[in-house]
Amino acid sequence: MIRARSVASVLAVALLGAIVPAAATAAPPPREPSAVEVYGHRGASGYRPEHTLAAYDLAARMGADYIEPDLVPTKDGVLVSRHENEISGTTDVAERPEFADRRTTKTIDGAELTGWFTEDFTLAELKSLRAVERIPDIRPNNTIYDGRYQVPTFQEVLDLSKRLSRELGRPIGVAPETKHPSYFQHIGMPLEPELVDTLQRNGLNRPNAKIIVQSFEVANLKQLDESLRTRLVQLISSSGAPQDFIEAGDPRTYADMVTPEGLREIAEYADAIGPDTKVILPVDENGYLTEPTEVVADAHAADLEVVPYTVRNENTFLPEDFVTSDDPTAHGDVFGFYEALFAQNIDAVFADQPDTAVAARDENQQ
Repeated sequence: MIRARSVASVLAVALLGAIVPAAATAAPPPREPSAVEVYGHRGASGYRPEHTLAAYDLAARMGADYIEPDLVPTKDGVLVSRHENEISGTTDVAERPEFADRRTTKTIDGAELTGWFTEDFTLAELKSLRAVERIPDIRPNNTIYDGRYQVPTFQEVLDLSKRLSRELGRPIGVAPETKHPSYFQHIGMPLEPELVDTLQRNGLNRPNAKIIVQSFEVANLKQLDESLRTRLVQLISSSGAPQDFIEAGDPRTYADMVTPEGLREIAEYADAIGPDTKVILPVDENGYLTEPTEVVADAHAADLEVVPYTVRNENTFLPEDFVTSDDPTAHGDVFGFYEALFAQNIDAVFADQPDTAVAARDENQQ
């Protein structure tokens, strides 16, 4: 659903009060379950090391409607797919003696990090590295694929989506997320121009392209709204505030952004929100579900779609209501959690195990 967005209203900024979303008094009306789309979160990251072509390929073959690359730049300005620009946890860079002198400490979004950063490597150097499983203690089976896959470029992800669309006979969308846009803007390596140029070169900067661009920040989405004709998603954390708000001294938080007034403002520059599942289905101090909020209904009233993140099958990631054993790596009652999410009338969902999400969606449709 693409709407004409007013440039004047995009530039208008209203100061919102710090109002926590109210609890819903009744369940939202049922929706048609077949409309719920599945986003392969970092690919099929429950089965392969995340942000690899193998993970994206598997996600699509498992039925995902979109594959999701997080984008960060190389030293020579190429967008590559990594969850963070610090790559010691997702590549074998720490084991490469030729890159030992690249280890450094930087402040990223107010947090001091020590490691190796994509912006200090050329694409050729990054391509010499190999991906590894980010959370081996939770997903030990994925470690058998360590060392097998390269770091993909954004262009390679787009090429893969085109090939998979032909092979599978259905469109495989791409949902890129811009990571740390304020940080990269500050160091003179903005993500947005290359993102726009890449989509333009591939003929994908058009309203009917199966592309949806995400960000946790606001200013860069408003900037992209001026250049892109694709859909945009405002990501919403369950705590804190957008980094660009923090740096500008803006007192608003993510909680303010999901009030009815805040959602109407988001609708001026974006087409959807991507909230943490806890923004929709909050949990108490012991991790059990409480009453659902009205965020989904309020977002729909503002003409915004809702794409919550991230459902993962393992017990350690599920609300306590759906934990089935003391083993954090074992799969819990994820179908029960999906049922609770679908009951809130969501439009799509991010999932580490896309096959489970598709099965839950299809079962809910019956």
